[in-house]
Amino acid sequence: MTLDLGDGSILAIKGAGLRAEDRQLLTGFATQLAIASQGVRLQREASNAATLARTDELRSALLQAVSHDLRTPLASIRAAATSLLSDDVEWDRHTSRDLLEMIDEEAERLNRMVANLLDMSRLQTGAVHVHAVSVALDEVVGAAMSSLRVAPDRVEIEIADSLPRVPADAVLLERAVANLIENALKYSPSDVRIDAREDSALHELDLRVIDHGPGIAPTVRDRAFLPFQRLSDQTNGTGVGLGLAVAKGFVEACGGRIAIVDTPGGGCTVTITLPIGAS
Repeated sequence: MTLDLGDGSILAIKGAGLRAEDRQLLTGFATQLAIASQGVRLQREASNAATLARTDELRSALLQAVSHDLRTPLASIRAAATSLLSDDVEWDRHTSRDLLEMIDEEAERLNRMVANLLDMSRLQTGAVHVHAVSVALDEVVGAAMSSLRVAPDRVEIEIADSLPRVPADAVLLERAVANLIENALKYSPSDVRIDAREDSALHELDLRVIDHGPGIAPTVRDRAFLPFQRLSDQTNGTGVGLGLAVAKGFVEACGGRIAIVDTPGGGCTVTITLPIGAS
């Protein structure tokens, strides 16, 4: 006996002759099986469609970033390099150094943009591999500061070296913290403060990056962690809007969570919460 399941599949049953009531029962079973199979197929198609939609959205945003944001530092690098190579003007030592420093700064800015684009791609495709070790937050913040080449007087750090260590991927956590520091410095007209505190009751550590910029309204804070978002008109025009999205992805990959609250007196405080490792 063969039964058509309706999705291109055939259910074949071998054995002794079947009574009419048995055939009716098997036909009902085959119908239910066909409905379930079709449901699975439709669910798979919907999932694929959603994935394609997200991919198209990311591709469109990426093209926009490449066409505008990445071209800005490239234009500055080319202008400075062309000036230095020109035979029409003889640059003095001070001006030549200024042009070389501009090339260095714009190349570093371009490098951070590309790094965030690659990180976002890894997060979108699930290609982030976590190598958790026991890390100290003061060391992570120090490494993040070094990677940004930030003037020390612009960031106030208050993290006791006696705080417990946390289990996390040191590289991913450093990238997340660096993005938060860079974002805070971009929007804050004054210095940025970084501190950490232990919540012994919850067995967690909170790392806070505190600025006094325009802040982020509560109604749009969830959007702040989406890729390619710029929620303030007071930006200086740098970046591709991936800093917070990458930070959130990496923090969650390390088993933590991230949240935005108001800074007393104005501004934005981004808190990374991580579980404390067993002593």
